[in-house]
Amino acid sequence: MTSVEIVFRYAAEPTETVALALARARDVYGMRSLSFDRAMHTLCVDFDATRLNAATVARLVREAGLEIEELPPAVESLPPAEAAVPAA
Repeated sequence: MTSVEIVFRYAAEPTETVALALARARDVYGMRSLSFDRAMHTLCVDFDATRLNAATVARLVREAGLEIEELPPAVESLPPAEAAVPAA
């Protein structure tokens, strides 16, 4: 297992619906933890890089409804998340 942390800066405070969706995203195999820093408007995601990649994690966060203001440089340089996720 390779533990990786990635930090997303978000624009608006997450609603209860978004927070619940993010909690469900944690159920994805390889997602280890999610933690908010409300003062800095950031979400830190710890994941297993042998199971997921940064583009997939970014997609999961977006799908949960969190309005990401700034992507980390590691995510910006990756191919789109759709291409990074193998078809089931």
